[in-house]
Amino acid sequence: MARRGAQAGGRGKDNGKGTKERRSGRAEREPFSGPVDSGLAELIPDRERPDGWTLLLDGAPQSHVDLGDPAHLSFAYQRRIGHIIDLAAPPLQPLNVLHLGGGALTLARYVAATRPRSTQQVVEVDAALVRLVRERLPLDPQARVGVRALDAREGLAKLPDGWADLVVADVFSGARTPAHLTSAEFLTDVRRVLKPSGQYAANLADGPPLAHLRGQVATAAAVFPELALAADPVVWRGRRFGNAVLLASALPLAVADLTRRVAGDPHPGRVEHGRELRDFTGGAAVVTDAAAKPSPAPPPSVFEHP
Repeated sequence: MARRGAQAGGRGKDNGKGTKERRSGRAEREPFSGPVDSGLAELIPDRERPDGWTLLLDGAPQSHVDLGDPAHLSFAYQRRIGHIIDLAAPPLQPLNVLHLGGGALTLARYVAATRPRSTQQVVEVDAALVRLVRERLPLDPQARVGVRALDAREGLAKLPDGWADLVVADVFSGARTPAHLTSAEFLTDVRRVLKPSGQYAANLADGPPLAHLRGQVATAAAVFPELALAADPVVWRGRRFGNAVLLASALPLAVADLTRRVAGDPHPGRVEHGRELRDFTGGAAVVTDAAAKPSPAPPPSVFEHP
């Protein structure tokens, strides 16, 4: 992984016009589209960041990545997970991280840039997407990031007990979280893979009346004693469909620090925990494999750059 501010993929070569062409694709800034296993993938260049790209799947924004500055996180929910990564251990301390869902490998790049020598495993079911990202948005070969083309739950089951400092779940199929990744049984296996001090972070999406989000918090509370949830105020109030980031652990969380960081984001969010978060569930039932459903489909208007 390129260091923050460093060129990705080496220095490149002179193009005869006094500039450098990077292997990261700076010289090829046209949009790209092609089929992958889960639909149509598009790579859209970020006109404000010379090494920035947005990945869309069937028109839904999935990831933003800056090959020249992998510590830059553009999407609001990714910044919130970035805060969780920052607070998971002292600065620069390497972590063992499992990513369920790969996208453009944005968060894996972030960990590699901010916590060198971390060991990471990415589980992404879409093998064609993995190939596309490796080819067009290449990882630094020095980064210790392995990628397995497997279903998230299948990949989770292959990890040994107590391996991970952090498990990050960001899995969407057709812009919806698959049903089998919403249950207490799934979260029980997540806790098995975590170290005793490990943390689980999940990108969740819901809109009014927030029934899915309430159920996910209730389900996580049945497995983990410590929870926090970060979201935009308009999502909390049930006014708009959007993302919320769930954080769970067996040990107390750095809630005060997370709250300050989330409140200071370009798009400020709010963090709830403790009694307020328990009250938010409103008596929602714990989700089991037998009753699990995918997260609700977002309205088309939601697909705008964050």
